Amino acid sequence: MAMDSSYGEEFAVGCFLSIKTTLGDEFEGQIITFDRLSNILVLQEDSKMGPRRNIRLLKANYIKEFNLMGQAEDPLDLKKCYLDLASLQAREEAAIRQAEIEAERIGIGVTSEAQSVFDALSKTLPVHWDKTIIVVMNEVRVCSPYLPENVIGGTPAANERVKKVLEFERKRLQARGPSQ
Repeated sequence: MAMDSSYGEEFAVGCFLSIKTTLGDEFEGQIITFDRLSNILVLQEDSKMGPRRNIRLLKANYIKEFNLMGQAEDPLDLKKCYLDLASLQAREEAAIRQAEIEAERIGIGVTSEAQSVFDALSKTLPVHWDKTIIVVMNEVRVCSPYLPENVIGGTPAANERVKKVLEFERKRLQARGPSQ
């Protein structure tokens, strides 16, 4: 059945559909709900892994074509449906923590060159930003313009290690040229 703007009863709760999207995905699922206002179809895909199900939210305008394969009872029948809220909350918290960690790695008010220096140092050493200053191993500080002579603090060995990594990264950035 080709996609058109009038969904009628094809998107009724409980319907089994075979769907092809405009992005090339093909899958089968049972309709949990269809929100006409947002044009979002919520589908439950069967899983080969026991009672667990995958829930897919799909904007209806991404559906290239679909076939109605059958009709069943409401898939969210409370006698058959179980949502592991603790697991969902744990996944959400882990995703938030990961996003916070990634956000802390981005310097605010620094040049792309400074961010490249930070990223290079972070590959081998523990680093974090203190405003626009790169703090390495919680003791060595690298100030703008992030040259070896701008490295201060820390033990002599740690200081020298940071300078060497910084020199190497500077050479690598120069080799790439101004286009990057």
